Order: sequence, then structure tokens, then C-alpha cells
Amino acid sequence: MIRVTLAVILASWTIAHAQVPPSEAEAARYTGLHAAAYRGDVAAIKGTKLGPAQLHARDGHGRTPLHVATYARRHDAIRALVAAGADLHRLEGDRYDCVTIAAVANDEETLRLLLSLGATAGLTTSRYDGTALIAAAHLGHEGVVRQLIAAGAPLDHVNNLHWTALIEAIVLGDGGRRHQRTLHALIEAGANLQLADRQGRTPLALARDKGYQEMVRMLESAGAR
Repeated sequence: MIRVTLAVILASWTIAHAQVPPSEAEAARYTGLHAAAYRGDVAAIKGTKLGPAQLHARDGHGRTPLHVATYARRHDAIRALVAAGADLHRLEGDRYDCVTIAAVANDEETLRLLLSLGATAGLTTSRYDGTALIAAAHLGHEGVVRQLIAAGAPLDHVNNLHWTALIEAIVLGDGGRRHQRTLHALIEAGANLQLADRQGRTPLALARDKGYQEMVRMLESAGAR
């Protein structure tokens, strides 16, 4: 129980702090393509001769211009950068890709755009070797979870805490409606209900331990043991 609790605290703190959007002060120091991406200045992006060195230049947090445009929700800039050859699958300094950045921010519109432009929902990201789906399930972002499932996100990826998206919806959730709906989406999609954590606890056992009765009912109804 102590091990699980420590892991919960650490993982919850990390997801809240690891993704670092550009601050106003940092953005004010941007030049070149990073500045254009942050402002959504499509004319500047299209008016610059861009090669891999410019498109994939990194700021102090390892963010490329495309990461910056994603954080800033600059959709036209995202389109322009991708059209110019920006890599949708690069990871920034804390190992987040654009899809995971949008997923954690609960930014369904930007996520939809990224996926339509060819981004994958299946990259292994973060210091926990997780996925965008795991991060979104942790936070109870049901709409994002459903988008990622539809885009082929791996339902049963196990991160280095030995947790799946379904387990994180329970262990790192609050048991309320958002996480219940997230759990329902994962069950409906066919997530494995029997995969256990490192201590051998199944999702059903974890839900019982947390006292999340509605989640227990949902899991039992779906055949969890």
C-alpha cells in the first residue's frame, strides 16, 4: 500500500509539472521561427526559407516551433509548419510529443488537427514511458481519450510504473464522473480488464481498494475479476 501511495504522489506531481508551456517572459525572448509559431504568424513562417535546422531548432526546454505552436493553440501555424516539413513526432525536453501536449491540456480541437495531419496516437512519451492515452486517462479527459482510441492508441500499453491507461484512470483519478466516463470509454473499447499492477492488483482490486463503488460496478459488469 505504501509503495502504491508513493507512486501515486510522484506520478500525479510529475504530470502536473513536467509539461511546461512557454511563459510570457520566455515567449518574449523568442526569435525567428519560435516567435512566429508562438504568435501564430503564418506569413512569417511561409516567408522564411525553412530547412530541418530551422524547423527542429529547440528552445531552453527542448521545444521545437511545432511544440510551441501546439502549446499556444496556433492552428494555422501548426498547419504551416507541418506543410513545411516539421516532424510531428519529435519529443521535447521532457519527452512529450505534440499529441501528448494537446492530450494533457484537454485540447480536443488541437488534438483533432494534429491527428488529421498525420500525428500518431501511439508514441511512447514522458519519463514514465507512457502514452498520450495514459496521460489523458489519468486526468479524466474523456473526449481526448475517445479521440485517441479512435486514432488507434494502444489500449494496453504498460508504463514503467506498470500501469495501463485503465489502471491510471482508477489509481490517479478521483472516482468521480469524469474518470468514470473515461473508464467506460476504455472498457467499451476493449481494454484488458485483467492486467495487474506491479503488486499484482487488478483494476477491480484497485477500484475496491480506493472505495470507488461505481467503478467497481462498471468493472464487474464488464467481467473484470
